[in-house]
Amino acid sequence: MNYNHSNQNRNSRNRQPQPDVEVEEGQRFPLTIKRLGINGEGIGYYKHKTVFIPGALPDEVVVAEVTRIHARYLDAKIHKIRTKSPNRVEPRDAYAGNVGGFELEHLAYPAQLQFKRDVVVQSLEKYHPRGYMDYELRPTIGMEDPYAYRNKAQFQIRKIDDKVVAGLYKEGTHEVVDLETCSVQYPLTMTIMRAVVKMLQDLDVPIYDEEAESGIVKTVVIRVAVSTQQAQLVFVTNSQKLPKKRELLERIEAELPDVVSVMQNVNPGKTSLIWGEETKPLAGKTYIEEYLNKLRFNLSARAFLQLNPFMTEQLYAEGLKGLNLTADDNVIDAYSGVGTIGLSIASSAKEVRGMDTIAESVDDANQNAKQNGIQNAHYVAGKAEDVIPQWLALGWEPTALIVDPPRTGLDDTLLETILTTRPEKFVYISCNPSTMAQDLVKLTEVYNVDYIQSVDMMPQTARCEAVVRMHLR
Repeated sequence: MNYNHSNQNRNSRNRQPQPDVEVEEGQRFPLTIKRLGINGEGIGYYKHKTVFIPGALPDEVVVAEVTRIHARYLDAKIHKIRTKSPNRVEPRDAYAGNVGGFELEHLAYPAQLQFKRDVVVQSLEKYHPRGYMDYELRPTIGMEDPYAYRNKAQFQIRKIDDKVVAGLYKEGTHEVVDLETCSVQYPLTMTIMRAVVKMLQDLDVPIYDEEAESGIVKTVVIRVAVSTQQAQLVFVTNSQKLPKKRELLERIEAELPDVVSVMQNVNPGKTSLIWGEETKPLAGKTYIEEYLNKLRFNLSARAFLQLNPFMTEQLYAEGLKGLNLTADDNVIDAYSGVGTIGLSIASSAKEVRGMDTIAESVDDANQNAKQNGIQNAHYVAGKAEDVIPQWLALGWEPTALIVDPPRTGLDDTLLETILTTRPEKFVYISCNPSTMAQDLVKLTEVYNVDYIQSVDMMPQTARCEAVVRMHLR
């Protein structure tokens, strides 16, 4: 199914210089919403100037109120909706418009799936990789029930009016919104989070104060292995100390039997990063066990795993289908994490070799291979662009490559390594269509794109995962 090329003209117009428009903050005017932007915000045009308005949907007529004026565009909010979209639904979460992670909860799910395919379209039109107008863009694969899927809760802990709160930052601020419920979280993560908040309150554990840069507990991270119902709890602290640690651990053991691992991560001072360098065990095991594709995986505190366990097997199945492996294939698993992708495809290949920059993840990956009796998969710590040339120098020839990079896309040096190495079969799993499209500009110098399959790993958000199948020209 090829997409409609009329979008190209629309985007070309948007790249032209925006006209000067006399407008003031707080000014209101009627606005017809034409489409959704890549972050899920409504987009309309006021006197030919682009207006971004969160929460508005295509074909709606709203009264927009200007919140910020930029040289090239306007930010606005909805003052009133005059004509509602038939795709508008009532969000389950009252704070859906205040914090990230719920950008599309007001949009009916079938329309969310269509939007995620359109995000791929917009990204391709922005960067113009070779032949992009002829790519086959498949309909987005979605969930049967697009709620209660997130296996990890990473909530900021603060004190407001002597009450301990746990939640996410309000959009554009460092003000924590207390999330007592959260419809997209797997329920056990929220049960544990609310119990831990009560313990911190009862025991009067010092809570981090960002302005004063004092206090101890900054963040609580909870991950649940859905197949085993094992949970890991991590306290991210401002110092090595954790006051009331003994009482806290006693209560966790007594009240939260699903928590089999309690860890402390030390991350001192004011920083935008959630994790610090040091993670130490406090009680129980140092990992939890999850099953994917009938394989058992040990997950340490900082190990990467997809947030949606219900769609992860589907995503990896699409990756394997795209590779179309034979028993003679040598596969590179770049950005391998704990080996979830590579080990899932190892039975279809001659050998899998992977790498990751996080040493703990590599240790987990090799342990996961061992405990699942997989002898043809091996993992090393390092950057792909450093490791792959070393393997080539030793005479190992890869025939297939699968990458699952972070949101920033492929490292520039790795891109050059891929263009030099040129494995015949290539699957790119993307969690950011914009950087994917940017990477495809270089990759399509030597590869043809067969198709792009979008997969909804994060319903109710504007995030989109995509599987790109390529082959050498």
